[in-house]
Amino acid sequence: MAKANVRNLVALGLKPPEKECNDPLCPRHGNISVRGTIIVGVVEKARMQGTVVVRRDYLHYLKKYKRYEKRSSKFFAHNPPCINAREGDVVKIMETRPISKGTRFVVVEVVKRAEESKK
Repeated sequence: MAKANVRNLVALGLKPPEKECNDPLCPRHGNISVRGTIIVGVVEKARMQGTVVVRRDYLHYLKKYKRYEKRSSKFFAHNPPCINAREGDVVKIMETRPISKGTRFVVVEVVKRAEESKK
């Protein structure tokens, strides 16, 4: 079912998730293939059901002023239940087939969990 996908993700050096899931759109346990580049970003919003908004910050060089400016771009990514990325987490996302109108990426790994606020 998803043996080729798992082999590809292991070859990329991604850690397997701790939990099992039965989500057909999961890159580990489902039957969806991933391709393209790996994008590392921060989860900005996780309020949608099964989808997160990932923000990627980068520097853009302005030749006229010989300086860099900060820019960012946002991506919608499917969030499988076995990965369960939350707001503030640093995640890796990969391109996949269109899942919905705006979702073309899937979360493949949580690099760093966000610190819980202590009250």
